[in-house]
Amino acid sequence: MTYITLTATQEERGIRILLTAAPEEISPGAPGREVGDIRFNPADQTATLSIGNKNKVTLETFRRAGGALAKWITKNKVTEAAIAPASFVDFEFAPAHIAFALAEGVLLGSFRFDKHKTKKDEPTPATICFLDESLGPTLERAAVICEATNLTRAWAHEPANIINPITLAEQVQELAKEVGLKCTVLDDKQLAEMGAGAIVAVGQGSANPSRLIVLEHQLSVKREAQPVALVGKAITFDTGGYSIKTTSGMVGMKYDKCGAMAVLGTMVAAAKLNIETPLVGILAASENMISQAAYRPNDILKTLSGKTVEIISTDAEGRLVLCDALAYAQKNFNPRALIDLATLTGGIVTALGSNRAGLFANHDELAHALFNAGEATHERLWRMPLDEEYFDMIKSDDADMKNSAGVPKASPIIGATFLKQFVNDATPWAHIDIAGVSDWDKEMPYCPKGASGFGVRLLVEYLCQLV
Repeated sequence: MTYITLTATQEERGIRILLTAAPEEISPGAPGREVGDIRFNPADQTATLSIGNKNKVTLETFRRAGGALAKWITKNKVTEAAIAPASFVDFEFAPAHIAFALAEGVLLGSFRFDKHKTKKDEPTPATICFLDESLGPTLERAAVICEATNLTRAWAHEPANIINPITLAEQVQELAKEVGLKCTVLDDKQLAEMGAGAIVAVGQGSANPSRLIVLEHQLSVKREAQPVALVGKAITFDTGGYSIKTTSGMVGMKYDKCGAMAVLGTMVAAAKLNIETPLVGILAASENMISQAAYRPNDILKTLSGKTVEIISTDAEGRLVLCDALAYAQKNFNPRALIDLATLTGGIVTALGSNRAGLFANHDELAHALFNAGEATHERLWRMPLDEEYFDMIKSDDADMKNSAGVPKASPIIGATFLKQFVNDATPWAHIDIAGVSDWDKEMPYCPKGASGFGVRLLVEYLCQLV
């Protein structure tokens, strides 16, 4: 998935990378002055990497520059390069922070998903040395987080004929063994027996029925501590069911599992970093298909919480798998915080575009902590309202609630309002709608076209700030 490795040594070999920033008076469009511009001097084998306008530099600037460096290394088939932290002195950030951000940009920018191509453009393996051995732990930490993010991207890219609820559960079980996570898989029969009628219904039209995949980290180490529970939507493919999508609306629906893939990546990173906070990761996996067994509009489902839901749209299926997963997390783990991630609504894309994910929460402190983690990692959030009055739009005559308002109004808020009905008032809860940021339709500074891996770095940062 990545082809660049990072080390921290005192030994300098290969091309020397120097960081430089332009003073404010230099025109932003001047040659070699944009972030990521690289000027190479073959005489002394030095490449100067521009960080752009000195007065506008942030840690995100270094990430973007690192992404540009990864592309340049690939294009020029560089095998060895060295970065001297002495060139960090012109910037108002700690050297470790600069190194970490550069490392993120390089490692995330080097990701490619070409697993299924018969003819692959194999990149030249490269090693970048930071000439300061004290940066070793920083680079190791960055590598773990970026590898987890790239794993999230790779699994999100897999199409439905490769990853469905059953194969996802099998692959997660294997991965859990590798990294030391406990894994429990509940199949559709077990889910039906326990009363999880919503997630079962979403998957009953498919030849690959639903699975609830439960990962646990550190629960035996701190038994007295309540875990943080992460819940992810894993719709491995979404036709819309009988509320069928258009052809163009179905293309890309392999990415409807990105919320759960971010939870998976976070759990892997937590295990490898040995994060002290106990964690639970729940992947709610279904394939929303059409058949004689598929659920229909006007069906009434009984959820794991005991509440009933009238189906208005079978294309509002993500909230159905999540509501049972949220109930399961609370019944079985009594979490100190409950966070779900989902590609839930197109409405959040209309509201926020592709710059921020939508944040909904019943707890100000949790919302504040997640927002700050997003600002620190540039996986940015924006808090949206959750006024009680929105529930009026999903009141049902025949059940406790409807799964959709049936009208194109406040759709991301309605989705979050629905989920809120399945969360205990005493449980701090946040819902992150990542529909606008889960995948890109063009290449970004340190992410190729396709799955972004959004959420892993955000959640790891949040977890590391907990006390």
